[in-house]
Amino acid sequence: MLFNSYEFIFLFLPVTLILYFFLSKIKFLLASKAWLVFTSLFFYSWWDIVYLPLILGSILFNFTIGSAFSHKTIKNTTCKSCKKSILVFGIVTNLALLGYFKYTNFFISNINSLFNANILIPQIILPLGISFFTFTQIAYLVDTYKGEVKEMDYLNYTLFVTFFPHLLAGPILHHKEMIPQFNNKKSKLLNYKNLSTGLFLFSIGLFKKVGIADRFAEWANIGFENTEMLSFFEAWTTSLSYTFQLYFDFSGYTDMALGVALMFNIQLPVNFNSPYKALNIQDFWRRWHITLSRFLRDYIYIALGGNRNGKLRTYINLFTVFLIGGFWHGASWMFIIWGSMHGAAIVIHRYWNDNLKPFFKTIIGKSKDDLFGQYTNIVAWFITFNFINLTWIFFRAKDLTKATDIISGMFGFNGIVLSEKYFVKFSFLRSFVIDHPKLFAVSAVESNTIIYLLLGFIVVLMLQNSNEKTNCFRPSKINLFFMLSILIYSIFNLSTVSEFLYFNF
Repeated sequence: MLFNSYEFIFLFLPVTLILYFFLSKIKFLLASKAWLVFTSLFFYSWWDIVYLPLILGSILFNFTIGSAFSHKTIKNTTCKSCKKSILVFGIVTNLALLGYFKYTNFFISNINSLFNANILIPQIILPLGISFFTFTQIAYLVDTYKGEVKEMDYLNYTLFVTFFPHLLAGPILHHKEMIPQFNNKKSKLLNYKNLSTGLFLFSIGLFKKVGIADRFAEWANIGFENTEMLSFFEAWTTSLSYTFQLYFDFSGYTDMALGVALMFNIQLPVNFNSPYKALNIQDFWRRWHITLSRFLRDYIYIALGGNRNGKLRTYINLFTVFLIGGFWHGASWMFIIWGSMHGAAIVIHRYWNDNLKPFFKTIIGKSKDDLFGQYTNIVAWFITFNFINLTWIFFRAKDLTKATDIISGMFGFNGIVLSEKYFVKFSFLRSFVIDHPKLFAVSAVESNTIIYLLLGFIVVLMLQNSNEKTNCFRPSKINLFFMLSILIYSIFNLSTVSEFLYFNF
C-alpha cells in the first residue's frame, strides 16, 4: 500500500488511528498494540501476501537469536567465542536471506557472462522492504550482543520491525529508541498537537511526491530512455530533473513516514536534512539517508577497525563502507560504480582534511582565514552539488553506455540545440549547434522545465526544510490554509499513482 493512494489516505490510516486510540482509551493497551501489529502486517501484505510468512519468519528467527543472549546460560558464560558464534550465525543468516532474494540473479547473470555458462536464472521477485528490515534486525542482534537491549517482548519486537510508517523504506531504527515509546502510556492517548503536526508534515511530504517529484520524473524518464539523443541543455535537464526527483521523492516519503508516526505519538529519527546544502561529501552523508549512514558507520566502519589502525587502513575502511552501501542499494554494477565514486570522494575529502587543508591554512595565515572560508564555501558547495548530480546519473542509468551518453551531452559533445527565438540572439554558438528532434521543450528557455529547475534550486537551498518547519509549527489559520491547499491539490492529482524510488532498494 502506498502513502500516496486513496486507500491509505481515506481508509487505512483513519481506521487504524481511530481504533488504536479507541482501544487505548478503554484501557485495552495490549489490544491496541496488537492492532498496530496487525495493521502493519496488513499494510505489508497489500502488494503480495505470499511474502508475509517471510517477514514473520525473519522476525521470529531474530527475536529467538536476540533472546538467546539474555538467557542465563549464555549471559553468564565466559566463552566470548560462543556468544560471537551465535551473533555471526544470526548476521550470516540475515545476509543470506537478503542475498538470495536481492543478488542471486545478479551473480548468476555475471557468472554466465564471465564463463560463457548457461545457468538458468530463476524468477525471484524482491520482497518490499527486505533491505530495510534486514538491516534493522542486524542492528538489533549486535545491540543485544553488546547488552544494550534490556527488554525482550515478542509483541514489542514485532511492532518495532513492522511498524508500517518505516517498514518499506526506512528510517532504519534502533531497538532502544523505539521500544520505550511503544511502552510509554502517554503515547496511547490522543494528542491533538501531535496529530495536527503529523498531518501537516504528511501533507508536505505528499505534495513533494505528487506535486514536485512526479513532475520531475516525466523529464528524467524521457531523458534516461533516450540518452543517445541528448544535446547540452537536454542532458543537463535530464540529470538535474532526476537529482531533484530523487530529492523530493525520498524526502517526501520521509516526511510522510515521520508525520504518520507522529500521529500515533511516535517520533521516528530524522532521516533527511537538506542534503543539497552540503559543502562536502561527508556533510552530504550526514544529511542524506541519515539512519543508513548511521548503520554503515556503527556496524560496518567501526567493525572494520574505523580509524584505529592508521590513515591508510582508515581510507580503505571508508572506501569499503561506501562500496557496500552502493551494493546495498541494488544488484547492479551501476550501484557498485556509484558507491565506489562516493567512496573515492570520501577518501579524497579525508585526505584533504588530514594533510592539505592545514597546509593551506598555514600559508594564508589566521587573519585571512575567515575570508578564505567564505569564498571556499561557495566553491565547496558548487563542487559537491555537481559531484552529487554527476553520480546520480550512474545511480539511475540502466548501464554504463547510457550514463556516458548523458555525461557526453552535459559536456557539449552532442552539440547545443536552441529554439529559433534564442538561436538568433546567440548566433555565435552556430558552429556548436546541431539539429535533431527535440525530446522535450528544454531547448526553449521559456519552457516550464526551466522554471521547475529554478524553483527546485530555490526550495532545496533557500527555504526551511520539513524538520525546521515541524519544530516551529503551531496550529494557526495560516498553517491550516497552507496544509489544506497542498493536501487538496495532492489528492486531486493522485490519478497517476507512482511508487517511491526507494521501494526498489
